[in-house]
Amino acid sequence: RDQRRRWRDALSRSRDHGLSGMANDAEKLALLERFADAWNAHDVDALMACMSEACEFRASGGAEASGSSYKGRDAVRAGYAAIFEAFPDARWNEPRHMVAGDRGLSEWRFTGTGKNGARAEVDGCDLFVFEGGLIALKDSYRKSRT
Repeated sequence: RDQRRRWRDALSRSRDHGLSGMANDAEKLALLERFADAWNAHDVDALMACMSEACEFRASGGAEASGSSYKGRDAVRAGYAAIFEAFPDARWNEPRHMVAGDRGLSEWRFTGTGKNGARAEVDGCDLFVFEGGLIALKDSYRKSRT
């Protein structure tokens, strides 16, 4: 009985995560396109419309080895807004996206000018986990220039 319940739960999760259909991967690619457009529009509301209820954002920088972590919609919203505050002209150029089941990847070149006038131009990527057709985790990585 427990074994059947575990299999049923696993099957349900796989359907929820789109593991069984190409159309779901296409929808997730479209979601990543909207997400990238929202970043370049500096539209926090549009960004949050792409995020699941129990979302998390792991920034590329921070005191921890894994970067700063923002958990929950309010914290994620604040983390995204802080990026726009730190880099008022931020752009994620030429985004490229890939999706495989409940995972996704976006590559981009970040450009922006910090409040101190320092110009940034670095390549980076985001790793995503999808849940219920939305982004549950955005885990960000970028190169560091010296």
